[in-house]
Amino acid sequence: MAENVIGKIPEWGSECVLELRETLLSEASPFPCTFAVSGIKRDSLRFGFVESLDDPDTWERLGEVLTEYLAGYRELGRETSLIVFFRPEGRTRTVEAYRERFWSVLQHLHDTDESPWPAEVPQDTDDPWWEFSFGGTPIFVVCNTPAHERRRSRHSPVFFITFQPRWVFEELGADTPPGAAARRTIRKRLSRYDTVEAAPELGSYGDADNREWRQYFLADAPAEPQDGAARCPFRPRGSQPVPAGQATGRDSGMLLTPKTVGEE
Repeated sequence: MAENVIGKIPEWGSECVLELRETLLSEASPFPCTFAVSGIKRDSLRFGFVESLDDPDTWERLGEVLTEYLAGYRELGRETSLIVFFRPEGRTRTVEAYRERFWSVLQHLHDTDESPWPAEVPQDTDDPWWEFSFGGTPIFVVCNTPAHERRRSRHSPVFFITFQPRWVFEELGADTPPGAAARRTIRKRLSRYDTVEAAPELGSYGDADNREWRQYFLADAPAEPQDGAARCPFRPRGSQPVPAGQATGRDSGMLLTPKTVGEE
C-alpha cells in the first residue's frame, strides 16, 4: 500500500484505502466503472490524505499531493486517478454542507495554484469545454460523501475527492468504438448499483448542453431541472465568488465515478 500513497499515511488512512479497495473489488456488488476496478488491480491508483475538511491550513497538503501526482501520472497508464481522503468525522453532514466544502476546497486549490491556467481551457464555467485545472493540467473532479445513500456510486464512509487528468479520457471519446462499448457496460452496471436513475447532469465533454462542473458533485436523488440562471460557485482568480448555495438551484444533495469513462 505504501508505494501507492503520496506522502505519509496517517493512522486513519489505511482503513480508508482498504475500504475503497474492497468496494472496487467486490464480486457480489460489482462497481460500475470497470476502469476503476482495473486501476486498483494494476496499482495505478494513487492516494493522499488531508487532516481536516474545515481547516484551510491543512488543504495546503492537498496541493502538494496533487502536484506530485501530476508530475508522473502518465507513467501509470490511462487507468489512473488520485484519490484524496479527508480525515473521518464522528458525524455525517448534509449533502448540501458537503457540497459547499467541496467547492471551497477546489477554490482554494485554484487560488493557491502557482501555474497559469491552461491556454486551451476556457475560464468560463458555462463553456462546454471548461474543466477544473491545476498545475497547468485539466482535471475532471469527483466528490464522494457519507451523505450519499441512494446514489451509491457517489457514496463513501469518508469524504474524498477523486482527481482524473483529462488525458486519461483521450482514447475513450463517445465517437470511438472502445469509448462507446465502455459506456454501454458501465451504464448497465450503474443501473444495478445505484437505486436512483442516472443523474441528468451527466454528459459528454464538449457537448453544447454539457457543463462539466455540474457532474463533479451530484445530488443523492433525482433533482428538478437546473435553474437556467444557476451558476457554478467556482470563480477564476480576480472575479467575484458565487455562494455555493446558489450554484445549482437546489440542494445537490464514486468513489471513482462511473464518469471515469461511462459518463464522460
